Amino acid sequence: MTQVTEKRRPISERIDENKAYLNDRLGIGTSFDIGAHEFFIGGTQVVLYYINGFADSHLITQIMRDLNDLRSREVQTNIFDHLFYKYIPFFQLEKVSKTDEFMDKLLVGQIGLIIDHSSDAIIMDAKVLPVRSPQEPDTERIVRGAHDGFTEALVMNTVLTRRRIRDERLRFEIMQIGERTKTDVAVAYLQDVANPKLVDTLKERLQNIQIDGIPMAEKTVEEFIIGKTFNPFPMVRYTERPDVAAVHLLEGHVLIYVDNSPSVMITPATYFHHVQHAEEYRQTPVVGAYLRWVRFFGIFASLFILPVWLLLVMHPSMIPDQLHFIGIKDKGSIPLLAQFMMAEIGLDLMRMAAIHTPAPLSVAMGLLAAILVGDVAIKVGLFAPEVILYLAVAAIGMFATPSYELSLANRLVRIFLVLMVGFFSTPGLMIGLLAVLICLAGTRSLNTPYLWPFIPFNYKGFKDIMIRIAVPSKNNRPSIVRSQNSSRQ
Repeated sequence: MTQVTEKRRPISERIDENKAYLNDRLGIGTSFDIGAHEFFIGGTQVVLYYINGFADSHLITQIMRDLNDLRSREVQTNIFDHLFYKYIPFFQLEKVSKTDEFMDKLLVGQIGLIIDHSSDAIIMDAKVLPVRSPQEPDTERIVRGAHDGFTEALVMNTVLTRRRIRDERLRFEIMQIGERTKTDVAVAYLQDVANPKLVDTLKERLQNIQIDGIPMAEKTVEEFIIGKTFNPFPMVRYTERPDVAAVHLLEGHVLIYVDNSPSVMITPATYFHHVQHAEEYRQTPVVGAYLRWVRFFGIFASLFILPVWLLLVMHPSMIPDQLHFIGIKDKGSIPLLAQFMMAEIGLDLMRMAAIHTPAPLSVAMGLLAAILVGDVAIKVGLFAPEVILYLAVAAIGMFATPSYELSLANRLVRIFLVLMVGFFSTPGLMIGLLAVLICLAGTRSLNTPYLWPFIPFNYKGFKDIMIRIAVPSKNNRPSIVRSQNSSRQ
C-alpha cells in the first residue's frame, strides 16, 4: 500500500520537500550521470533535473540564459504560467503534477524543472538520442531501391515510416512496458484500413504485460503476444526496412515498434509472408517471379534434399537408372545418419563462429573451416563427399530464405525428417511430412491460418504468392487481414 501511495505522490508546492524526495529516489550524488542544478528566476528558486548524455547542452544553455535575464517584476505572480506559456523559448513543453510521472519523463532523457510555490512541474523534451544512421540492414539488402533501414531509436523509426506514408490516418499509439525499463512500444496502423479487432487485441495484450523489463525488446514482446508455444515457426514477421513496413501498413497489417530495436513486428503473418523479399518488387514482374521461384526452389531443397537422398541411399533399388550417379561410392566407417548429424552441428558451429569472430579474423576462420571440414575430414573418412555436397546445397537454400527465423525453423524440420528417415525409412519420411503438415495447418498467428492461402485455399491469394503480380493489377488488399477497406485503387 505504501508503494502505491508513493507512486501517486503529488508535487509539493514546497521545493525543499520535492528536492529531498527526488534526490533520494533518483540517487543524486550517488549516480554520476543524473544531475540537479539549482538557480533563481526573478527571486524564485528553481531546480533543473537532467541526465548527462541525453540533455541537449546547447539548447538548455540557451534556455537558461534567457531565463536568467528575467527580472523580478516580470514574474511577480504565478511564475509557472509565465514560464510555461511565455518565457521558455521551446515548443515541446509538458505540464506534470505527479512525482512518478516527472521521474518517468526524466529517465527517458527529458529535462525537468521544479519550481518553488508551484504544484506543477515543467518537462522539456530537449534530449539528444545516441543513435546510428539509418543504414541498410544486412539481412535485407537489395540491388535497386532505398538503402535506409530502421535504427534503435523509436522516434527515428516512426519518422522513416511517415516519410513513406503521409496520411493523417496513420496512427502510432504508444505505451510503456516494464516496471523498471519503461520501454516505449508503439502500435502502428492505418485507422480506416486495419482490422479494429486486431488492433484492440494487440493493445490489450501489450497492456497486460507485467514484467520488470524487456531488455531483449521485440522478442520478449512477441513471446507475450503469442503466448507459450513449442512451435519453432515464427508467428510474426520481422523487418528492418521502412519500405517493407509501409507496404504492410497499406495492406492492412498492424505493426509493433519497440524502442531500442531496429526490427519491426508485422502482424498477422503467415508462412508465405516469410518467403517474400523486397528485391522481387524492385524488378519487372517476370524477373520478380523468376527470383521468387528460384527462392522457392532453394527453400524446398533446404528441407527435402537431405532426407530424400538419405532414403535413396538406404534403398538403392529406388534410384532410377538415369539418376544412378546420385548414390554413394564409399559410405565410410561412420553411419550416414551420424554423419548428417555431425555435419549439421558442425555447420551451426561454423555459422555461430562466423558471427562471433572479429572481422579481421573471419577470413582465416573460413579458410580453416573449409580446409578441415571440406578436405581433411573427407580424406580421413569422417564424412562421405556426397554428404558434404548435399549438405552444402541445403545450406545454400537455407541462406536464401529471406526470413532468418524461418530458416532456423526449416533447419529443425530438416533434422527431424532426416532422423525419421534414418530410423524408420520410407514410413518415417511419410509420417514426418504428415506431422509437419498437420502442425503447420493447425498453427494460427493471432487467429490467422498459418498456411493461408494454401489452407484454407484462396485462389487470388495463392496466385499472388506463386506469381509476382504487377502492382496495377492488385486492386484489393489481402483478405486474410480482414481490413475495413479492401479496395486499394
